[in-house]
Amino acid sequence: MISTYKYSQLFTVIFIIVLSTSRTGQNKTDLLTSQLNSAFKYLDNSQIPSSITRAIKQDRKRNIWFASWEGIIQYNGQSFTNLTAELSSSHFFSVLEDRKGNMWFGSLGSGVYRYDGKSFQNFTTNEGLVNNRVTNIYEDKKGNIWLGTEGGASCYDGKSFRNFTTKEGLAHNDINTIIEDDTGRFWFGTRGDACFYNGKTFTTITNNQGISFENVRHMMKDKEGGIWLGGNDGLWRYDGIEFNQVTAQFVGYVYEDRRGNVWTSSESARAQGWAISRYDQQSLAKGKTTAIEIIADQAGMFFGILEATDGSIWFGSLNGAYRYDGHTFSDFKANQGQK
Repeated sequence: MISTYKYSQLFTVIFIIVLSTSRTGQNKTDLLTSQLNSAFKYLDNSQIPSSITRAIKQDRKRNIWFASWEGIIQYNGQSFTNLTAELSSSHFFSVLEDRKGNMWFGSLGSGVYRYDGKSFQNFTTNEGLVNNRVTNIYEDKKGNIWLGTEGGASCYDGKSFRNFTTKEGLAHNDINTIIEDDTGRFWFGTRGDACFYNGKTFTTITNNQGISFENVRHMMKDKEGGIWLGGNDGLWRYDGIEFNQVTAQFVGYVYEDRRGNVWTSSESARAQGWAISRYDQQSLAKGKTTAIEIIADQAGMFFGILEATDGSIWFGSLNGAYRYDGHTFSDFKANQGQK
């Protein structure tokens, strides 16, 4: 989606190029094509996320989606498009592709949007959503869409919402993350205590010493069914029997790549700031929990993590998107969208 203003900009650039080439006699096709490509490149790259980018996902068509303060931005491998620029002025916090191929976008103030590739459907408190500030979206095994908000959790079955708040036993109404384990039990990380939901009741989650987990910012289920929790109490893994602590440093996001390596965005004692770290799969299998810091940044935080189909690792940050190709960690917008 490109606004009328963007189109007028593009046509103006094209007109100037054609006029200049005719005046100089340089009317060769290759020259004009090169200049037009430069014009399109400039306009496309103006939509690269450059502010807070909370979540990054890749869909089945290999498009990469960014939930940012500027809106929902789609990258198709060549250009960036802000799909919500004319839809909502809200900041966007979360993104999900469901099993049917629909995209879901959670906003801070405008509820959640479902996009089928052609049109948007907006769900707010008017349709039954518990709160319009949606920070997390999760699809369970049955295809229900769970929405974590700043006012509780909502479960959408395709027809209506079922809402959960502290009145129903939820530990805290401000939800950071939701996940379902292999037994069908739901885990909620909140700004307060983390808790389980077995379909009937909520139970506070505690470690082996009986201490609850506070402000769990993100949870992830690995290939073996283990549940990882990152938050105020550091990084922990639950193997189905007991909890084991991996690091005591604050962790904001946890992600497992295709090789089984675990990536985190976390505080860094070494850098006295924020870092992207990787726990090697082979080391984890041997019980070792020493991470390699890929990048440390004293200036700000990192958020969502994604491994794209080409093997590159993407990160959201306070000022846009970053990409790691296995050797170089680079600010994507600084490279003008180049691969």
